[in-house]
Amino acid sequence: MLSERHAAMLDFERSWWSNTEPRDQVIRARFQCSPDEYHTELTTVLDDPAAMEHDPLVVRRLVRLRLRARKLRHDDAEVASSGGPGGQHA
Repeated sequence: MLSERHAAMLDFERSWWSNTEPRDQVIRARFQCSPDEYHTELTTVLDDPAAMEHDPLVVRRLVRLRLRARKLRHDDAEVASSGGPGGQHA
């Protein structure tokens, strides 16, 4: 079962853009942690099957974004190691 805090995190992710305050500020106030700590915990929540039961659309969207970010980091690392743009220069 998903904890109340983790359910609140998914609920926040569903509608954070409707807040008038900066996202990081809302995270600090609502979850009593830094944005980095929040994202680390959110990553763990996304791997919990109960999260999918709570809000499958949000979980799928966040997992898709996480995979896209990983792919970009991987592609950037390959370009850098091959001496391409941003990599080694002659």
